[in-house]
Amino acid sequence: MGDVAKDLLAGTVGGSAQLVCGHPFDTIKVKLQSQPVPPPGQAPKYAGAIDAIKQTLAAEGSRGLFKGMGAPLATVAAFNAVLFTVRGQMETLLRTEPGAPLSVQQQVICGAGAGVAVSFLACPTELIKCRLQAQSVLASVAGEGSIAVKYAGPIDVARHVLQSEGGARGLFKGLTPTLAREVPGNAAMFGVYEALKQYLAGGQDTSKLGRGSLMLAGGLAGAAFWLTVYPTDVVKSVVQVDDYKNPKFSGSIDAFRKTLKAEGVKGLYKGFGPAMARSVPANAACFLAYEVTRSSLG
Repeated sequence: MGDVAKDLLAGTVGGSAQLVCGHPFDTIKVKLQSQPVPPPGQAPKYAGAIDAIKQTLAAEGSRGLFKGMGAPLATVAAFNAVLFTVRGQMETLLRTEPGAPLSVQQQVICGAGAGVAVSFLACPTELIKCRLQAQSVLASVAGEGSIAVKYAGPIDVARHVLQSEGGARGLFKGLTPTLAREVPGNAAMFGVYEALKQYLAGGQDTSKLGRGSLMLAGGLAGAAFWLTVYPTDVVKSVVQVDDYKNPKFSGSIDAFRKTLKAEGVKGLYKGFGPAMARSVPANAACFLAYEVTRSSLG
């Protein structure tokens, strides 16, 4: 089996582990990000992450925490396969000789390149996911009931966008903030991951690290991703769930400015708690699954 095939398979396994561990946290993050600013004197629908969990469970049951998982589950193989395969191919390009370890700086470059590639898969996938995750809060604000449903599922979202929001182009709404998230975010994540592995190993040879060390490095690397780009993710989410016929935002910059003006810096960190709570265990699982699978393949 060639290196590309090994990275494809290991990336798929890692992404699956990440999705199962992290999706409920992601649902709460998107609900907090996408709830509109309440009128003066009125409280927001969710007071915080815990309140969002309680209301979601009360209105939709435990299934509500996994809403929208179909879209990323259907594409998790492609997403993580591309991420780790492009990173692996860039590692090959940057190596001075086969098997030579790379520096932290070189891993940053590999992560950035992988981020460009995965953005074109992440954008339509996350648009579908965010629409499903946010529809109950958006419907309740519009006075349609707390569990009003506009979309029946991922396929219905895709069909609606293709038919009513400009065709295939509509699925790539939010591509600019997706690129602005994935490129620096993955550069930081893979750079921190490599730096921590080398620190824990005491040198560039990290092949003897145990599973606990790999999970620690992976979890902290995931946290580094969100610490680097979280406001960009908020902008991406609000742009992707914005109404097509009556938009509140003319684009990413407008969304950033209006969010900052209406809610201050705090508005750019809505859902930050759930995102960080998700990132550590989800990425620990992802990197461990990837490394174990990749190692077992030789």
